[in-house]
Amino acid sequence: MATYKELKGTNIEAVATDPTYPVTGQVWYNTTSNVLKGATGSPVESWSTVNSINSIRYGMGSAGTSTAALAFGGNPPTGPAEPRYEDLTESWNGTNWTEVNDMNQKKQYLGSVGIQTAALSFAGQASPITANTEVWNGTNWTEVNNMSEAKQMVRGAGTSTAALGFAGYDATARTANTETWNGTNWTEVNNMNTAKYAPGAGGTSTAAVSGGGNAGGGPPARTAETEMWNGTNWTEVNDMNAARDFLGYSGTDNTATLMFGGGAPYVGLTEKWNGTNWTEVNDMNTGRGNLGCSNSGSPSAALGFGGYASTGRTAVTEQWAGITIKTFTDS
Repeated sequence: MATYKELKGTNIEAVATDPTYPVTGQVWYNTTSNVLKGATGSPVESWSTVNSINSIRYGMGSAGTSTAALAFGGNPPTGPAEPRYEDLTESWNGTNWTEVNDMNQKKQYLGSVGIQTAALSFAGQASPITANTEVWNGTNWTEVNNMSEAKQMVRGAGTSTAALGFAGYDATARTANTETWNGTNWTEVNNMNTAKYAPGAGGTSTAAVSGGGNAGGGPPARTAETEMWNGTNWTEVNDMNAARDFLGYSGTDNTATLMFGGGAPYVGLTEKWNGTNWTEVNDMNTGRGNLGCSNSGSPSAALGFGGYASTGRTAVTEQWAGITIKTFTDS
């Protein structure tokens, strides 16, 4: 007879507190409440389409969670020709998007971290590529000290006062450059193993994960490579199931992150990272890349908005409903 671990891939463990990001089918005994618990989808892990963002755009910065998010910058469908950059900021309250105060600099392909009331924007494509950094305090944007390197399509992890910025495209090529932000200044630290732009991200300034991206080297340029940051160095770990760039992502833990979308071709593919392996789950309803996301959310509750789909720029917003914890009873 097969064991529970053979069937589900996890043991039934005795723990004092419920796991932060359990996986579907995981069962544990909580020694504090003295009950047996398990994780299930709610009822099935899936994406639901909700109210659209007001401004159709892609390549924006984003911050927050599935119920309290921020979107800023990007590339809107206005003007006679490229390039066209945006400084517009919108706030999401779990139901609707509302315009709030603009950024100081118009740009797209920017790095971003933080929450709805405390966000950080860094680098991006303006005219020309910029190292500009701005901090959002819940009401206004303020320019602060620049990154060490100007670049676009950069990614980040962490908070507005303790962030990691990595990857991107500088004036001439893909970069593996990594910098840390301490709330005042950026400092260059050890590079990634592979130069790339537009990977997915998750975690903190001292414990981050990067998945996918565009590494060049001829077709296909997109990669499935995953790297983990331990505060000092990047280490290559198990690849994603599908190579792609310009992903959305949700997660502040480098051992539990959701990554979704990407392209082109534009996909709604969604994968969950558990610190060791990637697992494919249900796709988004609208496949797209270069979208905004709940980068301070979780793998259990995520938000994806805007981006570029097969039909062009989109304003579609989707919410991810993930794991629910259930208590087992004898009734």
